[in-house]
Amino acid sequence: MGPQPGRAVAAPALALALAAACGPSERFGDGGGGGGGVDARAIDAPGGGGGDGGEEPIDDCRALRATVRDFTPSSHPDFQPASESDHAYPGLVRSMLGVDGKPVYAHAGATPHTVGPARFAQWYNDTSGINLPFTVTLPLTETTPGRFTFDSDAFFPIDGMGFGDVYLADDGQLHNFHFTTEIHTTFRYQGGEVFTFFGDDDLWLFINERLAIDLGGLHPALPGTVDLDQMANALGLEVGRVYRMDIFHAERHTDASNFHVETTIDCFIVP
Repeated sequence: MGPQPGRAVAAPALALALAAACGPSERFGDGGGGGGGVDARAIDAPGGGGGDGGEEPIDDCRALRATVRDFTPSSHPDFQPASESDHAYPGLVRSMLGVDGKPVYAHAGATPHTVGPARFAQWYNDTSGINLPFTVTLPLTETTPGRFTFDSDAFFPIDGMGFGDVYLADDGQLHNFHFTTEIHTTFRYQGGEVFTFFGDDDLWLFINERLAIDLGGLHPALPGTVDLDQMANALGLEVGRVYRMDIFHAERHTDASNFHVETTIDCFIVP
């Protein structure tokens, strides 16, 4: 299938999870955006992030809306690089979000995992000829009381789309590797919340614009957890207030794609 830029999708790999998490009356809109917090269970999200513009309110705040950008190794050297790694590389990005709401590359030039700042800037920005954006929704299911999870050990949200399925994975199926995932949301800090991510490759979680989990670099699936009470001072959190959460992920190498979110935050609001 040829490139399909700007299309909003409920990813095929997520279809069963989406059906399980949502009743017939629940809707998941397309679009994207960033910015400050709001306090409502149903909102009209601003356009952007590769959506097709016809946004609908989200009736269930237990979901994360993501912009997924497709790349190819021929269009971007940070994807499927010749030098491989099996460990994380902390410090690829600075500890504060940039003024554009994106991670800021922390080096003047190349690292063992990246070629430099100009190319890194393309990871989370629509760039003609380099990437193709899509919008997907990741539903969070209450797996135990008060604990909400999205779990995929075959996270391929744009299979059959974008630049196409190229590489043969271990399960014998063609998949569309080489993409980034960008999520902007908000939540109310009530005290006691924990957020855990387990996956590969790169993952940066920002809370209140501050880096809370740093799993950058080409690596196998690794865990990262932030206890918001323990990190409240460092993250500038006060109980009862609404804060933004920004998540940036990259799948840059074939063989596996894991994406696991587990949290006690019971409601996310698209800003």
